[in-house]
Amino acid sequence: MWHFVLLIVCAVVIYLACEWFVNAVEWLGLRLKVGKTAVGTILAAFGTALPESVVTLVAVTTGATAEAKDIGVGAAMGGPLALGTVAYGVTGAMLVLQRRKKRAMVLAAAGGGSADQSPADQSPVEEALCSAEVTARLAKDQHWFLAIFVVKVALGLVAFAFKPALGLLFFAAYAVYFWREMRGGPDTNEAGEHDQGEDLAPLKLQSKATSPATWAVVTQTVAALAVIFAASQLFVKQLEAVGPMIGLSSAVTALLLAPIATELPEIMNAIIWVRQGKTELALANISGAMMIQATVPSGLGLLFTSWHFDNALLWSGLVTMAAIVYLLATMRAGKLSGVRLGTAALFYIVFAIGLVPLIN
Repeated sequence: MWHFVLLIVCAVVIYLACEWFVNAVEWLGLRLKVGKTAVGTILAAFGTALPESVVTLVAVTTGATAEAKDIGVGAAMGGPLALGTVAYGVTGAMLVLQRRKKRAMVLAAAGGGSADQSPADQSPVEEALCSAEVTARLAKDQHWFLAIFVVKVALGLVAFAFKPALGLLFFAAYAVYFWREMRGGPDTNEAGEHDQGEDLAPLKLQSKATSPATWAVVTQTVAALAVIFAASQLFVKQLEAVGPMIGLSSAVTALLLAPIATELPEIMNAIIWVRQGKTELALANISGAMMIQATVPSGLGLLFTSWHFDNALLWSGLVTMAAIVYLLATMRAGKLSGVRLGTAALFYIVFAIGLVPLIN
């Protein structure tokens, strides 16, 4: 019973800590003079993906057995799968809910007039998601991810002497991505002035300050991350205990539920930013976290393990690639919407259905 209670408590703590984190990281982006998209793809993604990367590092470097090291490999594969399916799916569902909420508000303000005449009936792409320019940038992130991920999966199927050294190339790939995102610079308005701080809520640590102190921004960012990390680890441990209690094997819990638990901060961030009307940041956080998950944990796995995939890991890789191909096709057609994003979550269900015979 206590495990279920702790699961709920941890989820609530993670959500509240994420509210403090997204509030602080936006101010941090302003202090560092980076663009809004980079706040999501680099700053927020790096912060929320760091705990998972640390878990992978510890597993592959200190694991006493091959099975212990395989936990790190599983995390390196499970993270991108959960982000590319569940995280995008939850974001899409939130966008649909927000759109319906706006429509209801418009109808209420109009005295119950026809929804056909309301601004809330604009297409999801126009209203809910982001500009064509931002969509193209996010699509480029997914192209980067897919190319790296294909190589990552292919390396799990072969064995040769210098394969561990290729882990360094994955670190280099993320360094190039990091440089590309950060060089974009801050957002400017039509007058050429920085406008990133115009829609920022006051820093929670200094709620009465118009422009909070840098030390307060950094302190809130680090403290929120520490709470997220601690609560996420406790959440995973409770999940490992609850799985067998509800009839799930340890293998199913590790491959099916643990990835969602470890990516919970990114999912919570997306929910918060969509609620605030900052869809661009929500999507950027997910795509940026996916880039980290495709490179840093993979590089660690290649350096310190045999990086050999069994059928379950291969299946997770195939489903991840299928989900990204679907998203890219949707973006290229200019039809990205909340409903279509939400559909990405179905790929995780496909993974779950196909996983059962592979581990039994």
